[in-house]
Amino acid sequence: MDLTDSQQAILTALIDGYQSTESPMTGEEIAEAVDRHPGTIRNQMQTLKALDLVEGIPGPRGGYKPTTNAYEALDQQDLDEADAEALTVASDYDRIAVTVERIDFLEVNHPDECAAEIEFTEAVDVEVGDPIVIGPTPNTALVVAGQVTAVEDDGRTVRIDVTKLEAPLVAEP
Repeated sequence: MDLTDSQQAILTALIDGYQSTESPMTGEEIAEAVDRHPGTIRNQMQTLKALDLVEGIPGPRGGYKPTTNAYEALDQQDLDEADAEALTVASDYDRIAVTVERIDFLEVNHPDECAAEIEFTEAVDVEVGDPIVIGPTPNTALVVAGQVTAVEDDGRTVRIDVTKLEAPLVAEP
């Protein structure tokens, strides 16, 4: 599905807000998140509703919430799906209750080095040099293990030197 940059930004803000609060977002909240006028958001929401990407919730506590199609359109995991699971993160082999937003692999073509950048939905308490294990991920059961090499100032993004990467290989029927 081809969405405009504005529609993608609105959907991303809606998904992020809905996942963090587990309640519908108002047009004003979305407008503030994407730095647009609330009228623009209302107009875009009509289009997104017609595409079955958002659902309008009436009432005083109403607003908008993303549909499963919205997650698929942005290729994101719907954290409300029954089969979705939170990732387990272990730093220094103590479990940490956080959710991973994304994992980007860097330098995968280098035979001796593999690094990954992990972005969390909130700050994590890790330091350079800490061992870390992330996973298994939903759907693919990927587990990433390594050592922290850098932590961004906001504490949400961590770079690791990957020492182990495992995912089960399932033969196609």
